[in-house]
Amino acid sequence: MKNNQPVRAKKHLGQHFLTDQTIAHDIAHTLDFSASKNVLEIGPGMGVLTEYLLEQDIQTYVIEIDPESVIYLKENYPALSNNIIEKDFLKYDLNEVFKGASFSIIGNFPYNISTQIVFKTLEMRAQIPQFSGMFQKEVAQRICAKEGSKVYGILSVLAQAFYHAEYLFTVPPQVFNPPPKVESGVLRLTRKDNFKLDCDETLLFKVVKTAFNQRRKTMRNSLKTFNLSDNLKANTIFDQRPEQLSVSDFIALTNLLENDQ
Repeated sequence: MKNNQPVRAKKHLGQHFLTDQTIAHDIAHTLDFSASKNVLEIGPGMGVLTEYLLEQDIQTYVIEIDPESVIYLKENYPALSNNIIEKDFLKYDLNEVFKGASFSIIGNFPYNISTQIVFKTLEMRAQIPQFSGMFQKEVAQRICAKEGSKVYGILSVLAQAFYHAEYLFTVPPQVFNPPPKVESGVLRLTRKDNFKLDCDETLLFKVVKTAFNQRRKTMRNSLKTFNLSDNLKANTIFDQRPEQLSVSDFIALTNLLENDQ
């Protein structure tokens, strides 16, 4: 019998509990369950999304930092008890559970750590074939944005270097308790078949972050710290601003910089 005593949403954890079952069902089914039989849900709260994951022929794991939510999940989803990780996702070594195996990620992500969740996913990209979930709408749009867009940035380039990014649907504030002040957006990242890039991937991360930290400058000026040779600076790619460059342009640029050293 379920314990219907709800968990109190905690502002410092960025908790906004989804209350709409249809939306929870739709988010759960954004994953291709054949991509990996292990699925990790981040921040399950009271399990509105978890319930639909548990119906699938997969191993569902959840990671939850809120002790009150952990107690609720153990009482209401006893089948999940052995797969509840009572840790901070950003600080925890996930291979204590997955031991190098692949796993997909899903969740209604706390807005205050959502971009950090994506960066950790990118670090573990060799193990994560698929990722989907809910963000603040503008963050979801930014991750999926293409070059030329005003919101195209670091997350757009780095996520799309390794994954196909799709903005799926918008979720209104009133389906949460408490309602956030902004709309939410659900996206899906599907890892590319060939996600090993034809460049120094560490250097690519550095180039992209350096360029967009001075996004109004041309690449020639924003990348001054790389001590570009006069010959390299003459390349027309350096006349452009970072939001004008595609992912493949950034990969080509990274190779130019590596060969210029």
